[in-house]
Amino acid sequence: MHIVVCVKQVPNPEASFSMLKVDEQAKQVVPVAGLQLVMSPFDEQALEAALRVRDAGVETKITALCVGPESARNTLKHALAMGADEAVLVKDDGLPDGAGEATAYVLARAVRQLPAADLVLTGRQAADWDAGIVGCGIAELLGLPVVTLARRVDIVDGLARVERVLPDGFETIEATLPAVVTVSNELGAARKPSLRETMRAARKPLAVRALPEAGIEPQALQAIAARRTRERLYVPVKDTRCEVVEGVDDAAQAAALVQRLRDARLV
Repeated sequence: MHIVVCVKQVPNPEASFSMLKVDEQAKQVVPVAGLQLVMSPFDEQALEAALRVRDAGVETKITALCVGPESARNTLKHALAMGADEAVLVKDDGLPDGAGEATAYVLARAVRQLPAADLVLTGRQAADWDAGIVGCGIAELLGLPVVTLARRVDIVDGLARVERVLPDGFETIEATLPAVVTVSNELGAARKPSLRETMRAARKPLAVRALPEAGIEPQALQAIAARRTRERLYVPVKDTRCEVVEGVDDAAQAAALVQRLRDARLV
């Protein structure tokens, strides 16, 4: 069985907000020098789901797939250290931040070039922009069924049996393979790379492909990214005022408060 896990490099979600600046004119987030880049935690859980399928006794090959700049090699090395068998980086330094449709397009093209995938796993969303559209976009472009927000993924009799999260509980869905599944944080914590796997990771294959090698024209990619326009990006300003309602006693204060609420048409 071949499982492809799509991963993304993001700024460390645990970093202080002061490590990020917002350029309102350019409508971009500008990272401060020294900000650590890591694998999106939701994607770590997607990789953990793939590893659990293998741990359950299913003979599995796991490929970690990423689209991003050269620095994303480190994210893929982390995936290999966690237990992935091989990694592929589709190198693109110009993909706009938050361009989920373009990312899905690149990943879908890259999946087609890999040996046939039985299961494609992604995180429920990326930990930077939180859009949550890439997994469903990949499924749409590949013409595959998709199950979202999985907290458990099992392979049973050639089917993907997925326990997914609902607002008020859980449900179990079976999907024919090949399929796409987005994994939620309810899956549980992802494993930490062991020393043995970290040493083995240096010998595992990590291929780097340019966009043309993946059959992608940069102009076409930019056209897809341009379908969405960012109207404004800014840090909200908190304007908080505190007013003390006075009165000679509790009853007078309560009456004054009620009058203020009436004046504001809140009661």
